[in-house]
Amino acid sequence: MIESLVAFSVRYRWIVIAVLAFLTVASAGVAAHLFRINTDVERLIDPKEPWRQDEINFEQAFPQRSNTVVAVINGQTPEETEEAAANLAKALSAHKNLIETVNRPDGGPFFDKNGLLLISQADLDKTLESLTQQQGLLGPLAADPSLRGVMRVLTLGARGVKTGDAKLEDLEKPMGQIDATLQKVLAGQPARMSWQELLSGGQSSVTDKMKFVVIQPVLDFNALEPGYQATKLIRNVAQDLKIDSEHGLRMRLTGTVAVADEEFATLSEDAGVNYSVTVGAIVLFIWLALRSAPLVASVLITTFAGLIVTAGLGLAMVGELNPISVAFAALFVGLGIDFGIQFAVRYRADRFEQPEIGAAIRAAARGVGWSLTLAAISLLAGFFAFLPTAFRGVSELGLIAGVGMIVAYLFALTLLPALIAVFNPKGEKAAVQTDWLVGVDPWIIQHRKPILIVVGLITLAGAPLLWHLPFDSNPMHLRSAKTQSIATYLDLIKNPETSPNFIDVLAPSVDAVPALSKKLLALPVTASVNSIDTFVPRDQDKKLAQIADTAQLLDPVLNPGRRPPPPTDAENVKALKDAATALNGVAGEAKGDQKGDQKGAQAAKQLAGTLDKLAAGPVPQREAASVALTKDLGPLLARLRDLLHPERITLENLPPQLKADWVAADGRARIEVHPKGDSNDDTVLRRFSDEVLKVAPHATGAPVATTQSSYTILGAFVQAAVTAFVLIFVILSVALRKPWDVAMTLGPLVIATLWTLMAMRIVGMPLNFANIIALPLMLAVGVAFHIYYVIAWRAGVTDMLASSLTRAIFFSALTTGSAFGSLVLSSHPGTASMGKLLALSLFFTLVAAFFVVPATLGEPPAQPDEDRPEAEKAAGAALRKSAPAQDPVPAK
Repeated sequence: MIESLVAFSVRYRWIVIAVLAFLTVASAGVAAHLFRINTDVERLIDPKEPWRQDEINFEQAFPQRSNTVVAVINGQTPEETEEAAANLAKALSAHKNLIETVNRPDGGPFFDKNGLLLISQADLDKTLESLTQQQGLLGPLAADPSLRGVMRVLTLGARGVKTGDAKLEDLEKPMGQIDATLQKVLAGQPARMSWQELLSGGQSSVTDKMKFVVIQPVLDFNALEPGYQATKLIRNVAQDLKIDSEHGLRMRLTGTVAVADEEFATLSEDAGVNYSVTVGAIVLFIWLALRSAPLVASVLITTFAGLIVTAGLGLAMVGELNPISVAFAALFVGLGIDFGIQFAVRYRADRFEQPEIGAAIRAAARGVGWSLTLAAISLLAGFFAFLPTAFRGVSELGLIAGVGMIVAYLFALTLLPALIAVFNPKGEKAAVQTDWLVGVDPWIIQHRKPILIVVGLITLAGAPLLWHLPFDSNPMHLRSAKTQSIATYLDLIKNPETSPNFIDVLAPSVDAVPALSKKLLALPVTASVNSIDTFVPRDQDKKLAQIADTAQLLDPVLNPGRRPPPPTDAENVKALKDAATALNGVAGEAKGDQKGDQKGAQAAKQLAGTLDKLAAGPVPQREAASVALTKDLGPLLARLRDLLHPERITLENLPPQLKADWVAADGRARIEVHPKGDSNDDTVLRRFSDEVLKVAPHATGAPVATTQSSYTILGAFVQAAVTAFVLIFVILSVALRKPWDVAMTLGPLVIATLWTLMAMRIVGMPLNFANIIALPLMLAVGVAFHIYYVIAWRAGVTDMLASSLTRAIFFSALTTGSAFGSLVLSSHPGTASMGKLLALSLFFTLVAAFFVVPATLGEPPAQPDEDRPEAEKAAGAALRKSAPAQDPVPAK
């Protein structure tokens, strides 16, 4: 049947070429029309998995929390950071065509007015006490929030030190801040002093200078980067608002949309150069195998036509590619080209015996058809073993690659013979063989027992390495840390206050939140819990009374009855000089035996000198100094006035956007649980996830997804590996019909797999959900190589390693390795790790094929098995003709 198909393709070569060319062009059109890559890692898992159902349920309850871009803004002071975030949010809200929603989770009017009600009782007590103690500072500033007023405060402070009402060391940090700001002004640099930091004693948390704007963009799913237009708008708006390094600000974008878009960019980064190098290497190795331009052209045309058809069929079947299934191209080229090389090398061997090209092609079909068929079925079984698994990413890859193997097999028996017939290569002048391996087969047979003992000892010695193989289940580790979105994510997880690695728990109602929050907070793995109760505190009466008492004391201070008119430049100069004189005075009177006074005196002298320079300088410098010192003073005083007059917070008067972020439309409430320890540590996240799930079985979030996906993925690969092994075992049992031959085919392959895992442990390469696919794949690939040898051995071939078969396998492996090399060179860590493990597996598969298989098989049977298929007999005959004589010295 195979010979008849090949003979038909040769006889009607132009018709076959025309039909398959039309199919290729049509497939190219389909692929171009449907091409899309969905880089959402969450979509790689079957949505029917229970934990994925919980995720989907949560996304439906809080749709505004999915598909977001998070703008992370850092500034030199809390005030300018808050101002930048507020301006960005306001500006983006006007672009309804590209922005659906804009949310400020850590700022806005609600927090400016009610912030004191939202902090803990201990923090409230501390804050109110500090404000009360600072009324002597706040009063003069509120009465005269100008450069003149600031200088008068310094003068009053110096007088207080003289009268003993204040300590010089207590003024050190404020004087240092003012001096640093004015030094920038004198140097002509942008300057802006933080009164928030000054009033807090120079202490500020990371989150004070880091603000977030959460944006839900309009996505274009017809584009390769659905959020590209929105993120471009965000960056342009930020640039217009001068949110950049030149103005002391920095904006970075992260979030699911930014991560997905940048991941696609990573996948395509340097793709042209990588693929060019790969194709060049493949062409070189095919040339070395075939030594004929017509044959090389025939194999390449066949391979890339098959790739195009596979791409069209694959996209028609699955609709879109994912970060794993995109590797089908490398797999097709790496594995599918093996069929072409096997057929072409066998054709060369038969062409030496058959000068007529048609006869040589038919002889090649008889010689290689059975082996190719068995190898193709094994590869198909290996790929299709992924289909029933819950890991949709590799399930789709298995479907596309499996169909690709069918295409590669059929094209190798139709298009390739037709092209060879059309190109009509010159006949072979010498037998095709692997001269440099002549004599290796007899040596292996002679030392068969020691070789097998060494193989067994290596395997046993390395067995302990197989216990507790590391598995990295964190999907973020498969993404490039060079991209801004991932680099920002990795920066955020360092701080428990900003880490996105938290768990979301859905309470059935708002009333159920307190009890469930208490259980979650009691867990030893929980650092903190946020919920609607965080924003509608239940202890407001006490806090409102405390704040009211403080407001009664500070209202007259913050709201003076009279304010002087804005100062003239002469008044500013006088105030600067008075402050400098006062500071020099207290500095000269400081006691030298007290360390605090020494530092305070030094700071006072330093600031006095700066004030004198400013007083003697040009008017624009003083104007710039006034702006630098007072720009944030007015807003701070206004915010203090608002904070001291909060309103009782209820669920009804919460801002709608804030309420929707914590209470779903159906009344269910969200509880946010944060872990203790390093939230980027897989062990910490696994324990955190497991403990929270005991209390809330339907919890979701990054830690749950990371942990549960690892269980799902490992289960899927165990299932796929067992399925592939069973299917291949059944196929070989039916085809070879002898248990020993089946064992000799699969045994060395199992050893190659074990050696691969040992090597991974030695070089420190962990398994992950991207590279683990290499193991079942190489099981199928290795079976193909081993099948070729077992069939040749059953046919009675003696010098297998020196035959054309080994030449075909060797160069086929090199081309496969080159194709996998395109994955290794990828800028995408997940894809690169897949390529590395595929290349490592390929190396040990070849070692097993070239050394372990011949040693395991031993001497070929004296009489070929009569039960073998006729095609196998032909294979043996062809190989015996192409194999050299028993003379271990190759002919020159």
